[in-house]
Amino acid sequence: MKKEKKVTGYDKYINWKVFIFPVLALAVLLLIPTPNGMRDVGTQYQVGPKAVVNHLTRELFEVDSVDAAQWQLLTARIMETNLQMGALKKARYLARDLKWCKKNKIDADPKNFDLALNYIKDHVDEDRYLTVMNSALDLRKQGLKYEELTGKDKAAADKGAWHIQVAIAVGAFVVLCFLTECIPLPAVAFCIGLMYVFTGVLSREAVAMLYWSDACWFIMGSLMFAAAFVKTGVDKRVCLAMFKKLAVPNTKWITLIFFIIIAPLAAFISDHALAAMFLPIGMLLYQNSLTDEVPEDKELAKLLMITIAMACNIGGPGAPSGGARNVIMMTYLTDMFGIDIGYFQWVTYAFPFVLVMIPITWFITNLRFRPKIISLAPAMDQLRTEIDKMGSWNRRQIWALVIFVIMVFGWFTEKSFYQMGIYPIRLGIGVIAVAGAIAYIITGVVNWRDYQEKVDWGVVWLYAGAIIFGRTLDSTGAAYWLARSVIDFLSQFGMESGLPLLMVSNGLTSVLTNLMADGPAAASVGPIALNMAGMVHPGTTYLPFMAMATAIASSFAYCLIIGTPPNAIVYASGYLEPKDYLRVGIPMFFVANVVLLLFTGIYWSFRGFGTLPGF
Repeated sequence: MKKEKKVTGYDKYINWKVFIFPVLALAVLLLIPTPNGMRDVGTQYQVGPKAVVNHLTRELFEVDSVDAAQWQLLTARIMETNLQMGALKKARYLARDLKWCKKNKIDADPKNFDLALNYIKDHVDEDRYLTVMNSALDLRKQGLKYEELTGKDKAAADKGAWHIQVAIAVGAFVVLCFLTECIPLPAVAFCIGLMYVFTGVLSREAVAMLYWSDACWFIMGSLMFAAAFVKTGVDKRVCLAMFKKLAVPNTKWITLIFFIIIAPLAAFISDHALAAMFLPIGMLLYQNSLTDEVPEDKELAKLLMITIAMACNIGGPGAPSGGARNVIMMTYLTDMFGIDIGYFQWVTYAFPFVLVMIPITWFITNLRFRPKIISLAPAMDQLRTEIDKMGSWNRRQIWALVIFVIMVFGWFTEKSFYQMGIYPIRLGIGVIAVAGAIAYIITGVVNWRDYQEKVDWGVVWLYAGAIIFGRTLDSTGAAYWLARSVIDFLSQFGMESGLPLLMVSNGLTSVLTNLMADGPAAASVGPIALNMAGMVHPGTTYLPFMAMATAIASSFAYCLIIGTPPNAIVYASGYLEPKDYLRVGIPMFFVANVVLLLFTGIYWSFRGFGTLPGF
């Protein structure tokens, strides 16, 4: 009797015996009384901004915010936004401009902005400015008591606390669904949006907009161009060019080459782009390695796919350009303490971490996946034969490569060219990816049927849901509540300073970054960690070390598909299951945190940081 093939991936139906547990977790967390800590954070997020603006107009202009002139109200709003970022010094206010106001959703016209800027510049000295900001910070964090609120303010705080409770409950539901695969994963992505609408956390319009963010467009466009590469055979030519010099093309050497090429590049190039570029190459290597004797080797497929994702993940910390998280922490450090980390300076501290992680990650990955097929020499031979049959480059292959090169150039330059004024608008890497996918159709490289059949649309929706989940954790204050609660709890055990505090902060950041995008994870933990660092080790090397460590820890998204775009992109290959990320992700999570702590305690501490004293 023929053995029935195990159902995997999108062919699965819902497993109610297991699905009941995520549902119960969701229900319990929604129905329990709202914790006081959530009410406090809800008060800070919902009532705090209005209260702080009113406090600032009273202190500076001796009027309530409702009676203040437009330029006075603008002054207070800029100061309140600076307060949220930890930028308490007058110099940070004077560095703001209209573009910064627009980015932070502050309505400002040139006339009122000039009046506000000149008032602070000419009439408020540095000491008074800092005193006013500190009093506003005390009001936001300690002066607002939920128990003292009445009317609309209390209703707003209750609403904010409810949103946090929903975000935490949805988080438990999502993680359990991903770990157990009790329901098809793209369905989980739609459940996220539905739950936020049904509970009133997001409007239907907001959810619809979030499902089509620039990151989703990028993943969609990347999978579309990968389909074009595979159809034309360009992936075969690129793959052979990469590995033809290997004397012994076995899995260990090929995965090591992936790490050596991808990880350093990820410090300077978008990890999204690198994952999309190498995905078709990894799939091709696997497909050409199969033989009549070994018609399927799932471990080999998983090894190659995971290698690409992990190589992208470990490379990002190497340079400020490796991810938004790095720039966020650099900005926080400058805004809060006036300490600047230069681009090259960052590289000298963080890039050695990447170099150390390459052999460690390579070893763990090859240890966790043991393929039957060891030698990929037959795959190389088959590639040579197929390319010989193709002959010289044809029109479709040339167009496929030319469009790809233009896309990569656009990915590398769109931000800097916009800042330089070369591009009148900010395109974003997602728009460029989709533009490239449409260019493949216009030039006749593919038709829509190729995209319809070869693009894993489920992964696009999966990551769209992940983005909604992560952004809501951040915007509601749920991530802040988690971070504050964990750090406050562990500080009771003597872990409120030095390397123990750093370990707690890094570990918390690592957990959050697996649930939300790395940027929001760093943005949530960063202010809390830096504030604590400033209290226990003021004016020391601990401050820049905490900033760099938080940014690096936010790249440890090894465990879940939704943790980072490279994880989602390689999942589109169809060879991976969610538990495969845990096989490598769990040991990598602990090893990376230990290596980072050792780097801080040994290499960074030995080097010091400029003229700052050690901690």
